[in-house]
Amino acid sequence: MLYQIREAQRAILRPVSDWATAMSQLYANPYSPFSYVPMANRMSAGFNLLHRLGKEYEKPPFGLTSTTIAGESIPVIERVHMSKPFCRLLRFERMLPEHLSRHAGDPSVLIFAPLSGHHSTLLRDTVRAMLPDHNVYITDWIDARQVPLSHGPFHLDDYVAYVMEFIRLLAPDVHVMSVCQPTVPVLAAVSLMSTLKDRQLPRSMTMMGGPIDTRKSPTEVNALATKRPYSWFENSLIYRIPSKYPGSGRRVYPGFLQHAGFVAMNPDRHAQSHWDYYANLVKGDLEDATSHQEFYDEYNAVLDLPAEYYLDTIKTVFQDHLLPLGQWHVKVDGKPMRVAPEDIKSVKLLTVEGELDDISGSGQTEAAQHLCSGIPAKDKRHFVALGAGHYGIFSGRRWREQIYPQVRAFIKAAEVKRA
Repeated sequence: MLYQIREAQRAILRPVSDWATAMSQLYANPYSPFSYVPMANRMSAGFNLLHRLGKEYEKPPFGLTSTTIAGESIPVIERVHMSKPFCRLLRFERMLPEHLSRHAGDPSVLIFAPLSGHHSTLLRDTVRAMLPDHNVYITDWIDARQVPLSHGPFHLDDYVAYVMEFIRLLAPDVHVMSVCQPTVPVLAAVSLMSTLKDRQLPRSMTMMGGPIDTRKSPTEVNALATKRPYSWFENSLIYRIPSKYPGSGRRVYPGFLQHAGFVAMNPDRHAQSHWDYYANLVKGDLEDATSHQEFYDEYNAVLDLPAEYYLDTIKTVFQDHLLPLGQWHVKVDGKPMRVAPEDIKSVKLLTVEGELDDISGSGQTEAAQHLCSGIPAKDKRHFVALGAGHYGIFSGRRWREQIYPQVRAFIKAAEVKRA
C-alpha cells in the first residue's frame, strides 16, 4: 500500500512542480514585467527550490561524449556490449584516429557499479578519469520496476553469476574494479572461478570502499542492518510494484525508501545545502547553484532493488558475515560451492579505503587482503585516501588527484603477462 501512496503523492506533486518552475521563470525572465517587482529574485529562487523539491528525478545520462588522449579531444560512444534482464554491460568506445591507434591496446577495465539505490551514473567521474588510459566497461543495473515478472527473481547468487559471465566475456585481458557494494559478489565470483581453475580470470581486482567484513569499524549503516531482525526488513521494507510499471507485482525494496534513508543519515547537511542553493540563486552565483543541481540530479535519482537480492545481502553480508567467516556457499550450475578467497593465486589485488568513510568503515575493504591469502604479498596493495569520505573514493578531487593515480599505476603493473 505504501508504494501506491507514494505514486499518489507523485501525481499530486507533479503539477505543483511544473507550476513552480513556470512561476520561477515568470519572476526571472527579463521580458516579464514580474521580474522588475521588488524581491523578484527571491521569488524566483524560492519557486525554483520548490520545483526541485517536488520534481521527479529520472536516471541522468552519463554524458561522456569525449575524452582527451595525447592532448587531442577524442569522441566517445556509449554502447550496450551485453544485455541481461537486470543489467546492461556498457562500453565507452573511444573513436581513435589512425595516429593514436596504439591506444586501442590500452588495458581494459570492467567497473562494477553498486546495485544499492543509485544508478551507475553515480560513477560518471570514475569513468571520466579512466577513459584517457583505458578501455572502459561498466555495469548499468536496471530499475527492478522495469523488469517484468516473467524474468523471475534476482538473488545475490544471480548477481555473482552475472559477475562471472561479464568477466568471462572480456577476460583474460581485463582488470576488474568494484566500488562499494559489489566488492562482495566480485570477490565471490573470482574466488569461485579460481576454485574451478577457470582460465578466464581477470588480471587484477581493485576493490574500493566495500563491505567485505562489516564487523570491522562498524558504521551507522552497519548498525541499522544488525539491530533489526531479518524479519523486520522483509515485513517493513519490501513492497510490490504497482500495475502501471512493466515490473508490476515484483517484490522490491523501493527507491523512495532508500532515498529517505540516505537523507535521514544527514538531514541537517541536506537542509543547509538547499538553503545555500536558494541563497546562491538570490545572489546570482550560478556556478555554485549549478553544482548543487548536478549533485542532486544524481543523488535524488534512485531505483528499486529486487527484494530477493536486497534481503540476501542483508543476511549474508551484514548479519551473518558469511564471507569473512568462510561459510558462504553460492550456487554454481545448481550446486552450492563454498566461496574460498584463499584459492585466488594469480589475480593481483588492490584495496582502497577512505579515511573518513562513514558507510564502509576502516578495515572493511582491507579485509580482502587477509582473505586472499593465496595471492603473493608482492601482488597485493592497500591504499588509504586521507581526507576522503565514501563518495570521495570514486568521485571528486581526491579521487582524481590521490586515488586514480594509484589505481592507474597498479593496473599498469598488473599488465605484465602471467608466467
